[in-house]
Amino acid sequence: MNPSSSITRRVLRVEEAAQALGIGRSLVYDLIRSGRLRSFKVGSRRLIPASAIDEAIATLMEEAA
Repeated sequence: MNPSSSITRRVLRVEEAAQALGIGRSLVYDLIRSGRLRSFKVGSRRLIPASAIDEAIATLMEEAA
C-alpha cells in the first residue's frame, strides 16, 4: 500500500476546484475576486481549501433562493 494514498487532500488547485464545482477556471477566478470562494497564494500558486468548495456552494444556493 502506498502511504500517500491515505492522505486526504486539504487544498485544491484552481483547475481542480473548477472540476469539483463543474465550472470553468475563469468562473473560479470570478468567484475568488467576488469573495464567494476563499483562496490563498503559495508563491505563484492559487490554492482553494477543500472546505471552501462546500461554503461556496452553500453561498451560491442562498443567493439563488
